[in-house]
Amino acid sequence: MTLPAPLHEFLFGIYPYICLAVLFLGSLIRFDREPYSWKSDSSQMLRLAELEFGSNLFHYGVLVVILGHFIGFLTPEPLVLWLMSPTQHQLLAMVVGGIAGLIALIGASVLVHRRLAYRRIRANSRRWDIAIIVMLWLQLALGVATVPLSAQHMDGAMFDRLVAYVQGVVLFRGDNAVLVQGTPWVYQAHILLGFTIFLVSPFTRMVHIWSGVGSLAYLVRPYQLVRKDTRSANPMQ
Repeated sequence: MTLPAPLHEFLFGIYPYICLAVLFLGSLIRFDREPYSWKSDSSQMLRLAELEFGSNLFHYGVLVVILGHFIGFLTPEPLVLWLMSPTQHQLLAMVVGGIAGLIALIGASVLVHRRLAYRRIRANSRRWDIAIIVMLWLQLALGVATVPLSAQHMDGAMFDRLVAYVQGVVLFRGDNAVLVQGTPWVYQAHILLGFTIFLVSPFTRMVHIWSGVGSLAYLVRPYQLVRKDTRSANPMQ
């Protein structure tokens, strides 16, 4: 997909930083001003079996996808080349990401159907509840669609360009947008929709993912001290 140069530079060079800034600052402001809205509203009383099935598939699949993106795209290139060739790196991303993405997509499809097909659930849904699950479904569909497209370029060159672009965003490299210029529209749409999900997350139920990240602190915090009260049961004594 070829865009006018100024628009391409904005979408892939500037827009990602706008989205990330809103994600971090917006989440902090919401946590400070509306801490009791920092949650994902439950609708488990309605169609519980369908919710459990779709939610489990979606969350397990998407956790692997997210972890795979972080490891696959942010691992320093020298370390990757020491472990495997660019072709092997791309093949690993295709297999693991494709399977996990397909599982998450099936789960998201169940959740979208549940959210839209049943009147009571739809009536208890905010507009952003519906919008965000549809956006996530589209993002997963685009991600899965990149797998057969990547299979046509097994030399790893296209994949290396995308890895370099993501690392360039993290490292604030100038002229980073040129790396995705001329790439198939599926890749570009996947990138833009991903950053757009970051952009809207602080204003939706997606903000609760920070709680999942924060829960990792339980792995390293000091253990809790519990002392038995040996005093009499009578509080007046």
